[in-house]
Amino acid sequence: MTGCTRRLPLIAALLGLAFAVPASAEEAYDPWPGLVQDIFNNRPINDGSNVIAIEMPYRAEDAAIVPVTLRSKLSPADSRRIRSITLVIDRNPAPMAAKFELGADANVTEISTRVRVNNYTDVHAVAELSDGQLYVSKVYVKASGGCSAPAGKNAEEANNRLGQMRYRQFAREQAPASRIREAQIMIGHPNNSGLQMDQVTQLYIPAFFVNQLKLTQDDSPVLSMEGGISISEDPNLRFTYVSNGAKRFRAEAKDTDGHVFRNEWDVEKPGT
Repeated sequence: MTGCTRRLPLIAALLGLAFAVPASAEEAYDPWPGLVQDIFNNRPINDGSNVIAIEMPYRAEDAAIVPVTLRSKLSPADSRRIRSITLVIDRNPAPMAAKFELGADANVTEISTRVRVNNYTDVHAVAELSDGQLYVSKVYVKASGGCSAPAGKNAEEANNRLGQMRYRQFAREQAPASRIREAQIMIGHPNNSGLQMDQVTQLYIPAFFVNQLKLTQDDSPVLSMEGGISISEDPNLRFTYVSNGAKRFRAEAKDTDGHVFRNEWDVEKPGT
């Protein structure tokens, strides 16, 4: 066996080690401290295990439409309330997926939506309470490629449905006299991430998504959302709130191209 031949196993081992290091380094890298600085200006963030719950599947079936539920864990006896919830998908290209502002008198306690997840990642929910403090909970999700996954609808179909809204209500177990309602808003919109490729032209489709949504009962704020590219195609929000007796429920959405979409529904007769 020549000297060169004897050295081959050693060289192969060293090359294998060299290729393994970047993967390990990437796996060990934690973007969260930098995101705390960028998104929350390095404000102190407390453990939120008794304040806010975040629920997502550990392994997503479809990385482009991963369900997420945010739920208040504050007890009814707690005098504080949640002012806002920021959803951060740490390893997505634009980590801040959405920020939800909760109406002061709406008592929103649960919000569900669908998001894109681009890599195996921690997902954080940061609640700001009426005492001015931040509280965080997190989950880990195994999914990849959600931000670049092709749209579920073709461009013509998506354009025909652009801005169409639906409002639904769901029956709850409480007595009929209860003012707690559970509702859902759905918006027809491609919510292009800017990372998807046109399968015909092989060119990237420009980012085009709903970036603002405001929901009110009459003129009283219920919930508003500042959205980003991580919100899935055809955005929808399902949420609970307390009725103030209003007869009309209103929604106004805006997208990154400046379109404004408005609709309203009779609370007692929801629908399209």
